[in-house]
Amino acid sequence: PQVSEELVWELMLQVGPVVNVHMPRDQVTTNHQGYCFCEFRGIEDADYAIRVLNMIKLYGKPIRVNKASKDKKENEIGANLFIGN
Repeated sequence: PQVSEELVWELMLQVGPVVNVHMPRDQVTTNHQGYCFCEFRGIEDADYAIRVLNMIKLYGKPIRVNKASKDKKENEIGANLFIGN
């Protein structure tokens, strides 16, 4: 895979302060599974990232950027985004 956690971190950093980037790996092959999660410091930053980065092309493929389903808890600080193609 061409995309690394560092690349996603740098891309997301262009739109707001990043707290964490996680790219799940297959347990058998240890390859990335084609998606990742990015946590921003604030909900406003995550919303801005969705507006700016959703459907941009990365290595010729459009990426989807939207809120992660586990991000429904209202009392947490920050926001998690799901990034996939």
